[in-house]
Amino acid sequence: MAQTNQKVQTLIDAIPYFKKFYGKTIVIKYGGSAQTSDDLKDKFAQDIVLLTLLGIKPVIVHGGGARITELLNKLEIPSSFVDGYRVTCKDSMRVVEMVLSGEINKNIASLLNHHGSKAIGISGKDSGIIKAIPKDDGKFGYTGEITEVNGAMINKLLGEGFIPVIAPIGDATEPNHPGFNINADIAACKIASAIKAQKVMFLTDTIGVLNKQGELIQTLDKANVEMFKKDGTIAGGMIPKVDACIDAIHNGVNKAHIIDGRVEHSILLELFTSDGIGTQFIRVDNPNNGIDLEKLLNS
Repeated sequence: MAQTNQKVQTLIDAIPYFKKFYGKTIVIKYGGSAQTSDDLKDKFAQDIVLLTLLGIKPVIVHGGGARITELLNKLEIPSSFVDGYRVTCKDSMRVVEMVLSGEINKNIASLLNHHGSKAIGISGKDSGIIKAIPKDDGKFGYTGEITEVNGAMINKLLGEGFIPVIAPIGDATEPNHPGFNINADIAACKIASAIKAQKVMFLTDTIGVLNKQGELIQTLDKANVEMFKKDGTIAGGMIPKVDACIDAIHNGVNKAHIIDGRVEHSILLELFTSDGIGTQFIRVDNPNNGIDLEKLLNS
């Protein structure tokens, strides 16, 4: 009986969050171990189904870096990273599109549909959903920088009851172009801003942003992120993630979160519990009332 009462209490405690997020759009960047473990895949699909049943409108933006690297190595196509961004040559761009749009995208859409969702897999090229130009004047090859997101098309799909599953491939301005490899973290945040999502959430292989002692930093704002980047606390592949989060919350998104995709039902834990998990990014309009850096360093 006590166990039953606890289950009921858990549901009752979640009611305020059900109300808060009903009818809202949430963009979820799906990657890391959550994308490769069969068990975590099923848990992810269950979470998405529950969100839709609760009246929440999810949009999925996925990565696939590990699978891309694996195939590039098999084909003996060289690949490198600079500040967390893949340098993409023309040959590797073909592999990127094949893996992201042809393999992973359709697998995710199929998985969600099998679990009872109404998912549709698309590329950023479809209907010009993501338009891009070469990043840093071509320094990264066919890695792109987003110039425009067709938020109206995404909202139209949501209005028809679909869950858009979006591969981060950018369309070029000229015809017969192979397209651009877009960092999935940045794509998720640009999409979230374009459709005025309530939240953007990153499922990753870390518990969140960590301080130099390896401990979780629960809350960050723009000023703290810049400070942590300067002192090396935030480095490598985490840089695009935090930059994208800050960009999102200053362009129409209420909050951004980096959470551990290795934790079962991590999406539900973040949305529907008072403690949440991972690192949240908030907008501080008055810098004088910002987050204390020393406190964060020692948190």
